[in-house]
Amino acid sequence: MDAVVRRAFRQVDVFGLGSNDGNPVAVVLDADGLTDDAMRRFSVWTNLSECTFVLPSTVPDADYRVRIFSLNTELPFAGHPTLGTARAWLDAGGIPATPGVVMQECGAGVVPVRLDGDILAFAAPPRLRSGAVDADLLAAVTEILGIDEGQIVDAEWLDNGPGWVGVLLADAATVLKLRPDASGHPGRWDIGVLGLHGADSLPAVEVRAFFTDGDGPLREDPVTGSLNAAAAEWLIATGRIGAPYLAAQGGAIGRRGRVHINREDGRIWVGGRADVIISGTADL
Repeated sequence: MDAVVRRAFRQVDVFGLGSNDGNPVAVVLDADGLTDDAMRRFSVWTNLSECTFVLPSTVPDADYRVRIFSLNTELPFAGHPTLGTARAWLDAGGIPATPGVVMQECGAGVVPVRLDGDILAFAAPPRLRSGAVDADLLAAVTEILGIDEGQIVDAEWLDNGPGWVGVLLADAATVLKLRPDASGHPGRWDIGVLGLHGADSLPAVEVRAFFTDGDGPLREDPVTGSLNAAAAEWLIATGRIGAPYLAAQGGAIGRRGRVHINREDGRIWVGGRADVIISGTADL
């Protein structure tokens, strides 16, 4: 049995309208020496959508490196873990080399995280896959969502690490009514569903994210930075919405997630609150 080490730990609520309204992420600081298996086991044990581990950076322009796990699966990038890890690192005494910007190394490269009071924002990484969704795959997604294909306004790959299949529905109300079921389609799924609220509404967009871990049951992520980042690129590029805008997520499962989308110098920035809720140590 591996020797147990007591390590600094934070649990951070990300993208909430207030504390405990958003998506929690577990953050293990000082994770040097942990094996891949130990990280996976702890990630599964937390039973959160993501768990992160902070390590020394391997490139000169990063303040630290993070490894991101969604239960058993390691991800090259994910949104709320990016903001949550930055907040945990700062809370533990981290000082960025560049004032006001944390440079976070992950599997997708070095991601800048800007600090603006209560709001942290990351620069959206480029998509790994975009374009149309295969007809057979879209048919399966339609069955999982429990809707007719005619209810889909558009669909697009929104893959920036997590391989989201993005589906745009007619409006926010239709998105909130969904009761998806993937029992007839075993396997790994990452499905993002979007719908616009009425003109001049705040928030402007309703978002829901459904995923499975292998052949496990379909779960709903409370608030999802990676999906919102790729969705913003898609919605803005197709002229369906302009930035800045505010997206809502989590309302269907009792959360009040709010994601701030801005566009500056050709880059999309995805921001929200990140509040440390639990601070202590973890033995692993």
